[in-house]
Amino acid sequence: MASIASHERWLAVYKEVRRRHAAGETLLGIARSMGLARGTVRKYVQAQSFPERALRAPGASALDPFIPHLAARVAAGCENGIELWREVRALGYLGRAKAVHLRLQQHRSVPAKTTPHRWRKETPTRSGGPPALLSPKCLAWALVKPAEARNDEEAAAVAQAEQDAETQTVAGLARRFTALVRAAGRTAESNHAAAGLEAWLTEAGSCGITAVQTFAAGLQQDGAAVRAALTLPWSSGQAEGQINRIKLLKRQMYGRASLDLLQRRTLLAA
Repeated sequence: MASIASHERWLAVYKEVRRRHAAGETLLGIARSMGLARGTVRKYVQAQSFPERALRAPGASALDPFIPHLAARVAAGCENGIELWREVRALGYLGRAKAVHLRLQQHRSVPAKTTPHRWRKETPTRSGGPPALLSPKCLAWALVKPAEARNDEEAAAVAQAEQDAETQTVAGLARRFTALVRAAGRTAESNHAAAGLEAWLTEAGSCGITAVQTFAAGLQQDGAAVRAALTLPWSSGQAEGQINRIKLLKRQMYGRASLDLLQRRTLLAA
């Protein structure tokens, strides 16, 4: 039952809060690491036993006349709240679907589809079908990884995604460009990087995929800078650091002093 599972879940949270507090963690630290409100953490720390919810006697409900029908349908294997609400509404129920869902929560044999995965005992999988794809962000990262660096889940997701010809083309180009960027600045590979970039731009510009072609055209416009970044061992990190420091000094002094003091602070810090 959902209520029993909820009780066990919060009991485990209560025990973990007590354990962490006994180990010396602060209330704020516990709240941040466990994703709880500070008031909840404080209540659990101060309580000598798990604070049970007060039981209330159930009052009369407009759903009561239809409970036998719901019980029979649940026993028959139907656990779809909207479908059950439509059935009892056709029988004369005038209430909202929420009451049916609340009633159904107490008699579910499996978690609802909307139950967050962290509260499920097992991660649901689609029976008889391919595994679910990773999130877009994780899938994009897996696509540009070397094949030997992917775990089994990533490898299966990439193989499934690359069944589409256009996705396979984009993934191949993305992996090649990522390899060029990772090899940037290595003197021994500078000539290979330059040749590889030219070949990549030629292929990307004629691949027929609008987004990739637009990206390649943008690189062509800044061709000299891109080639220098991939072939030279130099970095603009030092200049960017100094610019960031000057901006910090400027923002600290908005409305407080003149340009002369800003110049003095900048030169002294240098």
